[in-house]
Amino acid sequence: MAKTEKYYGTGRRKKSIARVYLVPGKGDVVINKRSMDEYFGLETLKVIVRQPLAATETADKFDVIVNVHGGGYTGQAGAIRHGIARALLQVDGDFRPVLKKAGFLTRDPRMKERKKYGLKAARRAPQFSKR
Repeated sequence: MAKTEKYYGTGRRKKSIARVYLVPGKGDVVINKRSMDEYFGLETLKVIVRQPLAATETADKFDVIVNVHGGGYTGQAGAIRHGIARALLQVDGDFRPVLKKAGFLTRDPRMKERKKYGLKAARRAPQFSKR
């Protein structure tokens, strides 16, 4: 039995974690067992997900299978992009300069700021009254 090649990459952004598998195919993207068009409503999020494949000109060579959880849609799209970029490095190390220059390999460190005591949110103070 022939072993099908599967390339794996983990992507993270904010609270989202994406487990991405690249399988040789014709370019289908499946997210949590749903098509990308069904999963993401906004066109910008679909573009974000496709960016690493477009940069390396491999959009029609691999099927992308993704399990993603946590966060919102934007964070999940960023996590998927990060995971695809990491998986592409396993496919071919020559993609590294292209992906690195575009910034797809860098994990976005921005996180939600914690709420502080005495405040209503991270920085939002209660309304001030003179009397």
